[in-house]
Amino acid sequence: MGDRRAWQEAYERSTLRETPFETISGVPLEPVYGPDDGEFPGQWPYTRGPYASMYRSRLWTMRQFAGFGTAEDTNRRFKDLLASGGNGLSTAFDMPTLLGRDSDDPLAKGEVGRAGVAIDTQRDMETLFAGIPLGSVSTSMTINSAAPVVMAMYIGVGDRQGVDRAALSGTIQNDILKEYQAQKEYVFPPRPSVRLVTDLVRFATAELPRWHPISISGYHIREAGSTAAQELAFTLANGFAYVEAAVAAGLAIDDFAPRLSFFFNAHIDFFEEVAKYRAARRIWARWMRDRYGASDARSQTLRFHTQTTGVSLTAQQPEVNLARVALEALAGVLGGTQSLHTDAFDEALALPTERAARLALRTQQVIAEELGVAHVADPLGGSWFVESLTDELERQAEEVFAHLEREGAGSMLDGVVECIENGWFGLQIADAAYRFQEKLAKGEWILVGVNGYTEGDDREVPTLYIDPAVERRQLDRLAQVRRERDDDAVRRSLGRLESEAADPTINLMPALIEASANQVTVGESMQALGAVFGTWFERPVA
Repeated sequence: MGDRRAWQEAYERSTLRETPFETISGVPLEPVYGPDDGEFPGQWPYTRGPYASMYRSRLWTMRQFAGFGTAEDTNRRFKDLLASGGNGLSTAFDMPTLLGRDSDDPLAKGEVGRAGVAIDTQRDMETLFAGIPLGSVSTSMTINSAAPVVMAMYIGVGDRQGVDRAALSGTIQNDILKEYQAQKEYVFPPRPSVRLVTDLVRFATAELPRWHPISISGYHIREAGSTAAQELAFTLANGFAYVEAAVAAGLAIDDFAPRLSFFFNAHIDFFEEVAKYRAARRIWARWMRDRYGASDARSQTLRFHTQTTGVSLTAQQPEVNLARVALEALAGVLGGTQSLHTDAFDEALALPTERAARLALRTQQVIAEELGVAHVADPLGGSWFVESLTDELERQAEEVFAHLEREGAGSMLDGVVECIENGWFGLQIADAAYRFQEKLAKGEWILVGVNGYTEGDDREVPTLYIDPAVERRQLDRLAQVRRERDDDAVRRSLGRLESEAADPTINLMPALIEASANQVTVGESMQALGAVFGTWFERPVA
């Protein structure tokens, strides 16, 4: 059980925000509520939160996802979000970049700059962050298959800005396992892909102490149709798999585990989401200590980013999405998130407009400044309903872990890879998605504006327009880089990359950083790796 005296000592060591911790009527609030022998935030197993003082010391990082068109276009949006009070950047890349293809690849036609920003070379990355000091702004980048290549470019930009690598702070998603399970933006087979993930973890452990080299993501698993329990279980199982891979590569667990981070969905079923986050912290603490022998409390403490769910947004009556997003964001805060992104109300129609993105940020600011929910740690802790739901989600997750352990003969890494290869994850998610669609079709779950309360204002709202000229400008920019770069240096860099990819003992990050500095493109680096690793094609299962 918990120790109130130990919690009090930790709380008193905390630096608190300068704000009155009281209700709007002036009633003073305690930092935490519960019996003296109950659980406390900042104490193992961290069900009630990773820190003793929680948001009394620091509010969650308010991130807004931004990325469209060229690097110049997104750079302007970044600066607008920072000027509006955001304190972290979150970068969306276009589909060609996500899949490791250049803008002039035939398969990229029509997709350049559409669903995110187009990045082909380090010069693009320099433009993306022009005028933004990387030593003082936290950056998140959502990319997986090509994550090491893009991260190498980001490191190169920091080097050119004169920023010490130890000062770079942020997160790169770099979670390839969930791509095979849910999002399907993979390129190479699972095992060499895990090698690339591990190389970045090793490099960050040595040179980037403030960088989170993996954001183990349940968000896309949930967006694909999983249940809350499946999101919880599959995400943590992937985390355990990465731990096993890093330890097998020679890293001591307490050297890298403190900077593993997670990324969860904030779906619409309010209490289930709060319980999911609480169960996640408890499971991670227990497994890291008891299964993997982590002794550093930071290794046992799960910290996570949250994004409100895209699949709950509707094209019908889109302004109702403002209410959905606010409630989903509140669930993330009451669940103890460390970072939060709120979707814009128009995202079921297009990439968000500048106005919609600012409203999404304002939603977080209202929660932080007006609701009073940041004054008390785990306000729902002790609720019979929430505690019971937390226990139930943990129980369901443990059933999944047991299945994966059996499939992997005791190894979570082998179990996850085996269940990717035999299609088990995909079938589980597909079944869950089908069951939910049945509920909608039968009216057993009401989605306002879609299968209920359909009368109302369905007027069109202004949406972001991506001019087709964006693609032409990006192609011209890429062609210019190809003309101006040193072709001999490019050939040497690609030769080194292919040679070192063939040796699994060599960390590929230094070769990728060199290639990026020589203006080797994303597509060229991925092709060099693919010549060694091969490509992956999902096997259909019935």
